[in-house]
Amino acid sequence: MGIVDRAIANSVPMIPCPVVRRISRRYMAGDSLEEAVSTVRDLNKQGCVATLDVLGEFTKDRSDAAEKLEQYKRVVDAIVENNLESGISVKLTGLGLDLDEGLCRSNLEEVISYAGERGRFVRVDMEDSSHTARTIQTVLDMHERYANTGAVVQAYLRRSLGDVTRLAGAGVSVRLCKGIYVEPREIAYKGFDTVRQNFVLLLEELLKAGCYVGVATHDEYLVWHALRITHELGLSKDRYEFQMLLGVDEQLRRILVGTGQKVRVYVPFGKDWYEYSTRRLKENPKIARYVAKDVVGGALGLIKR
Repeated sequence: MGIVDRAIANSVPMIPCPVVRRISRRYMAGDSLEEAVSTVRDLNKQGCVATLDVLGEFTKDRSDAAEKLEQYKRVVDAIVENNLESGISVKLTGLGLDLDEGLCRSNLEEVISYAGERGRFVRVDMEDSSHTARTIQTVLDMHERYANTGAVVQAYLRRSLGDVTRLAGAGVSVRLCKGIYVEPREIAYKGFDTVRQNFVLLLEELLKAGCYVGVATHDEYLVWHALRITHELGLSKDRYEFQMLLGVDEQLRRILVGTGQKVRVYVPFGKDWYEYSTRRLKENPKIARYVAKDVVGGALGLIKR
């Protein structure tokens, strides 16, 4: 990230909420499930599959966790009723992980079982490092009983090679991404190239072990390495997929689809859009530049008046 982009990203908390809202529309499907369904339907027409991501985490009480459980079920129902090519992602803190791990596991099992009975896949999202160990163990335990359970591994974490070994040994499908949470150096690699190299290493380990991998990146360097590795291993295109965020590098997405690659788009929606949007603004230089242009354009408009 350049100096200008970094300055913009660091100033995100000072950006007016209406501006963040306006920019976020490109990267979110909207507030409602109906809007999310419409977005996924369009993506399916473009040759992409999807994963619906209900925004919101860190439930405050058991009633919140129960509501999140029912919300996930409604999403599964909507996917089935509209015959969409989509799965769902879930956050364990949304299901009560920080309240009661037993409650969380019960809620998660209900979601996974409900989705599995309807032929849908559930990706358990990874959150910050304070939840990593419990999330990995929970996924491993659930996968023993439900094959429609997948994990997420963040390449910038120093522990991830060990997690990949365990997940690969159990045959768990893994979404491999760089990672976005701010973590101390003791926990996470800080060098840009180091994170890239670790991503490639983890990807090789997963694919060699026969795991189905979601290569989640907009970094074309990593896309190239993924194509190189799958070519060298002689893997067919049904053994992996590329995953991208809604609204980010749509040109690369079209290129991959055009060459016959399976591409899954993560489609976030919901009322908790502000936290998600500001986190994406901080991590993505391109989005930061869009915000800068929007802010400057708005200021110039006021001056002209």
